[in-house]
Amino acid sequence: MDDTTGRDEPRCSVREMTGPDIDAVAAVRVSSWRHAYAGLMPQSYLDGLSVAAYAEQRRAAFADPAGAVTNLVAEGPDGAVLGWAAFGPARGTDPEGVAPDEGELYTLYARPDVIGTGVGRALLAEVLRRAPYPAVRLWVLEGNARARRFYERAGFRPDGGVLVDESDGFPVHEVRYRRTAATPR
Repeated sequence: MDDTTGRDEPRCSVREMTGPDIDAVAAVRVSSWRHAYAGLMPQSYLDGLSVAAYAEQRRAAFADPAGAVTNLVAEGPDGAVLGWAAFGPARGTDPEGVAPDEGELYTLYARPDVIGTGVGRALLAEVLRRAPYPAVRLWVLEGNARARRFYERAGFRPDGGVLVDESDGFPVHEVRYRRTAATPR
């Protein structure tokens, strides 16, 4: 039992994502956004998210041979996808001088029904184990207190980077977190 939640901790394994995982990953992403961003983004936007549309985006990105993104999934004993993480080279969204050879955790989501059971920790540990960078950064919604606590417990700290993304028609305030890699490179 997970002492922090009182729930049974699911046994999960983390592996590289494959093409057949795309629909399950899309479902994880949409359900996670609806859960985690309720009250932080317009409800009409969250209600309009489509698993099918996101799966098509994932298929296109997954098929890109030039992509430098590593996608990982956490799966339960029954083979069900419980969570998803993606990482790679840091994107050029950083206006101030963060080292260009750093990595970035682009996304980490767990199904809402397994939050607090170790799935996110397992995914993050595997990202940090595999990431060939001296440091890893990530962006998190400023108002997402649960995610911020999760990353802080894992050794990430805000580094002063801020971003306001308005690409979906409303402002999304994000803060950048950073930590050195799990092992020196």
